[in-house]
Amino acid sequence: MDAGLAALVGAALGAVASLGAASVSGRAQAHSQHEQWRRQVRREAYTQYLVALHDRDVAMDDVLRALGAEAPDQAVVEGRVEAFIGLAREVHRAAEVVLLEGPSGVGKAVSGVAEASGALSGVMRRMVDDARRGDASRRAADLALAAERSDALWEAVKGFRAVAGGVLGAGA
Repeated sequence: MDAGLAALVGAALGAVASLGAASVSGRAQAHSQHEQWRRQVRREAYTQYLVALHDRDVAMDDVLRALGAEAPDQAVVEGRVEAFIGLAREVHRAAEVVLLEGPSGVGKAVSGVAEASGALSGVMRRMVDDARRGDASRRAADLALAAERSDALWEAVKGFRAVAGGVLGAGA
């Protein structure tokens, strides 16, 4: 093979190798950018969910404080319940996005929060019904049960936060 042909073949092989390396590098960069975008979408969904939970939980505490009064003011209780219900809907909407964007482990954590929320909400509903009827016979027991279920809800939210943080930290 003469020197000119060898140089031409060498240049062609070098060009093919450069194109191959650029292609691999481009795919790796695209994958990295996609993973970064995915983390950002999840971070936003998880943050919105946690903010909605916080706002709803503040409203829940307001309802419980109103119900804990010696003689609950029914208008105040009803107003706070209405605010709580609106914020609970926001939690549900935010949870739907989390379920859509997150892996199954995040979905399980959201289910744990929903279960704990439902348990506390059940006690609150009974307390509201009792307050409407003017029945205070279970108030002390229900306030204690609500406090216990509120603690369980807090643990479930911390569990969600840990799972979500793990997903974001792992870049999954």
